[in-house]
This record gives sequence, structure tokens and C-alpha cells, in this order.
Amino acid sequence: MTIKEIKRVEVMTLIDAGKITGSQAAKMMGISLRQTRRIIKKYRKGGAASLAHGNRGKPSPNKLDPALTSAIKQLLKEKYYDYNTLHLSEVLEEMHALRVSVSSLTRIRRKAGYPTPRQKKSRKYYARRERKPIQGQMLQADGSVHDWLEGRGPKLTLIAYIDDATNKVYATFREQEDAAGYLEVLQEICLIEGIPQSMYMDKRLTSRKKASLVAGKEPKSQFERVLDELGIELIPAHSPQAKGRIERLFETLQDRLVKALREASADSLEKSVGVLKRFLPKYNLRFMVKAEQDESAFVPWGEPRNPYSLFAFKYTRTVKNDNTISFDNHPLQLPPGRNRSSFAKAKVVLLQHLDGGLTVHYKDVQVARFVHKLGVPLKIGKFTPASDYSHKEIQSESRKQANSKKLKTRHNYSPGKDHPWKQNYGYRLNGKLICQKDLVESG
Repeated sequence: MTIKEIKRVEVMTLIDAGKITGSQAAKMMGISLRQTRRIIKKYRKGGAASLAHGNRGKPSPNKLDPALTSAIKQLLKEKYYDYNTLHLSEVLEEMHALRVSVSSLTRIRRKAGYPTPRQKKSRKYYARRERKPIQGQMLQADGSVHDWLEGRGPKLTLIAYIDDATNKVYATFREQEDAAGYLEVLQEICLIEGIPQSMYMDKRLTSRKKASLVAGKEPKSQFERVLDELGIELIPAHSPQAKGRIERLFETLQDRLVKALREASADSLEKSVGVLKRFLPKYNLRFMVKAEQDESAFVPWGEPRNPYSLFAFKYTRTVKNDNTISFDNHPLQLPPGRNRSSFAKAKVVLLQHLDGGLTVHYKDVQVARFVHKLGVPLKIGKFTPASDYSHKEIQSESRKQANSKKLKTRHNYSPGKDHPWKQNYGYRLNGKLICQKDLVESG
């Protein structure tokens, strides 16, 4: 019996002994006189045992079916041993039609010896930062190096952006964390959603190489240059906790996305990207939140902008005397231009695009294009030519063009009869003009 029930037995004993009245007993037990009379009647009929709750010792009507508990334990053992509890409850309902609350599922997996794999750690105190009120006002970006394929394939890096206002995620897989991956996802965002107002990302991702000041300005990384051309404000984060939204995103994806890749048997970069494209719409539908305001801070992509040339890595080269430039130890021969037959000693701009290809520009005009080998992934500063861009092929082609121009401009000119060259000229002798005609007659 509980302490409360023991006290009631003592009060009932005093009632039977005639030491207190019913009203006094009601005040002692803190209940109404009517309830006190029912308790007295029950005590006199069944004794002290009748004061215990009637459901004590009986099974709960809300108790889970033992068959259901056994089925969940078997699924935990065979397939879902490393799923977190919330994810597991969703999968059980969706895939196996087993509906069970999170709290009940927690008790079942603890008794079965399969506790949740996500262990909570003690955290330092950080002040909360409120979400941005409008979508597109700020995006957080970061990369996560993880064994996403669980040993079935190469170790990949997930490059992800998350909207601070709505939690919408944009992402792709790369072989390594590099600026090309960030530019690839940023290009997708700008073309579909628009240009965001600001970017919040690790300070290390925007670090510059040591260089001297040029024209009083600090040197910029390639990624910073693109953000500057797009008008996006860059906000460097000095700690992982400063951009906690995307850090928590990676915790979730390292659990849920890994399972999706496992179920699809993904074992390569190409397959992983395909799974990610199918995974993100469902994920965004499940975890997106509504922004505080309905407006959008994304700036629509304008027609004058050329994304192929804007989302690229820019280098400056000086053309050699043989009209060649070098990139990744590959000599690249420049053909003669329309308005300039030779680019020797000229300053040109070399762009490495996201498809790996190279284009050379002189005064904002493209003068050459070099194709990257198909199937070879893009690496910044590296180039694998699709064909032989040696000087022999380019020179032979340029000679053909030059010879064709010469043939077109060459004319067999014959002067007319009235041409000055065919006129008779004389000379002066002692100040007198002597003509050729006069000499013939005098002779």
C-alpha cells in the first residue's frame, strides 16, 4: 500500500473507535464528506485491503502487444540497430506498418540492448541567434568529410548550403572539399532561386595565399572573387558553433543519408549524387520551416550575366613569342584572331570552367577554347586535354588560314596606258627641258 492509503486506514480506525466524526475525517484526508462516506463504507465492507486502487496488479490497457514488441526487437537486431529512435519510428510506420510512440520505442530498444547511437554531449554555453526573417537573406555553407558509403566506395565530401530562414538544403558530393564544389552548388542556387544576400562560412574556406598588396588592395581567393562579382556579402565564422545550423544538418545527414545510400547500394561518386538528388526533396519537405516573412531576398538571375564564365577560376597569362601559354604544364597554342594575327607578349585571361574546360580571353573576347577530357573529374589548377592541343596542329591550321588570306588579297595588277609610269619623261640640260621625243627627232 502507498503512504496515502496507509494514512486513510489510520483515519478509518479512528472513525470505527468513535474518536472522530466524518467531517473531521474528511478534513484530515483532504477530501469531501461525500467521498469520505464512500471510503468508510468500502472499509467496513472489505477491510484495509479494499482501500487499495482497484487496477493495482492488473495489466495496463495501453500495454503494447507482446507480438509487436517481439517484431520490433527482431527488426532492431537484423536491420535497424544503428537508427536513431525518431528515425526508426518513422521507418517502422512507413515500411512495416508498425505504429509505436518514441517513448515506447526507447524502452523497447533499451531492454533489447540496442540504445540510440546518438549520444548527447555536454555543451558549452552559447547565446542564441535568431533566424533571419526572410529566405535568401543568409546562407550557411560547409563541407563534411565522412565515410558516407560505409566502405563500399571512396571517401566522399558533402558540400552543403542551408537557408538560415527556412532550413532548405542544397548539396552535392565531391571527392574532396574544394572551391569547385562550393561554386557548383552556388551556381545551382543562383540559377534556380536567385542570388542570396550574404554567405556565412568557415574562415578557413576563404583564406588567401600570402601575397603582396596589389594597388593597395588585399588579394582575394577565387571564391571570394566570385562572391564579390555577384554582390554577395561574405561573413567568416570563427568557430563551428557560430554556424550551428549547418553543423546540426551534418549530424542528421550522417545518420539518415547514410541509410539512404546503403539502401540504394551506392558505391561510387556518380551513384551517390543520384541518390542525393532524390533524397533532398523529401528531406526538405520534412524539415523545412516557414520563414517569418513571406518575402524573398533572392535577387533574380539577370540575362546579361553569363554563368559559364562567371562561375569559373580566373588566371592571368602572358603569351610567349610562339603564341603559346602554359597551364598545368600543358603548352596551349593560341590561333590567330580576327583582328590580331599574333598575341605575342599580350596579357590574356585564362578561365577554368566547372566542366574542366579552358577558355582564353583577350580584351573580353574569347580567342581560344580547350576541352577537358570526358570522365576526368575537375581539379582546380589541373587540366587533362581531350585531344592534342600541341603547337603542330594549331600552327598548321593557322598557316592554312594565313595562306588563304594571302591568296584572297593577292592581285596581278597591270597599269593602264595613261599611268604615269608609261609617260615620256625628259631631263634638263643647261636649264633647258629636253624631252625624250625631241632627242629622237634630233637623232
